[in-house]
Amino acid sequence: MKKTVWLTSLEKDAENVQKFMAQMKKFGMELNGHFWLNEPGKMSWMGPRNELLDEKVAMWGILASEKSLNDADTMYGLSLLTLTVQAARGLGFPIAIFQKDGSPVAPEQLPTPLKGVDVFKADQAGLGAKLVAQLHKPPKKTDPASYRLDLYASPQIGQWFEVGPAEETWPGAMFGVSGAEILFHAVGPAGKLPSETVLNYALKGMKLNLGEKEYVAWAVQNEMDPDTSYFVKVEGEPDSVIFGPYSESDEADVYVVGLK
Repeated sequence: MKKTVWLTSLEKDAENVQKFMAQMKKFGMELNGHFWLNEPGKMSWMGPRNELLDEKVAMWGILASEKSLNDADTMYGLSLLTLTVQAARGLGFPIAIFQKDGSPVAPEQLPTPLKGVDVFKADQAGLGAKLVAQLHKPPKKTDPASYRLDLYASPQIGQWFEVGPAEETWPGAMFGVSGAEILFHAVGPAGKLPSETVLNYALKGMKLNLGEKEYVAWAVQNEMDPDTSYFVKVEGEPDSVIFGPYSESDEADVYVVGLK
């Protein structure tokens, strides 16, 4: 099976995209792709998800300018798409940013889901050969996450986050947002939005502070295992989310994921 690269161009710049793809194809690489639609309210970031889950796609490339990498709406959409792709393909799925101008962004400055990506200058000498070599390497070994995090989104159903433990059991679950609003929550079997739900000791509107950031969180005390998830409907574009097992202690362990 021939390995391919899915290319997302953050700007609608057909000339530069064709030039970049032609350079890569000289090295025998098969590329397909799309132009990014920056419409987070319409959940347009979900558009290429099915293509990225195709087993023939061995790498996701993002062709970007310095400006687009500093645009909050763009990074929010990219973060959510990355999360749902990683949920299906694993944290080691190769993602690379090809930056067209400016100083290459440091991966650690990117939102949480993109911190492990490779960043290259789009006109870097020998880039094609490096990518061919990367495509034939075994996937990066990454430590498995102790939690599950996925998303469901469309204009019809809105934007839903799914969280739960990867292996252990939680005595309940909590989920909070900064810069957005939680509308609804549910508990059900992992992997799909539940059609009905029963909530144990549901809590709403809890305020949590982490550093200088305030989160508004909801929670339930339903027991969570690897086959059970907490689903939360969020309105708006949170700049970060916080989640983890429910606890009445002020010292509870939580996970924080920056999205912008």
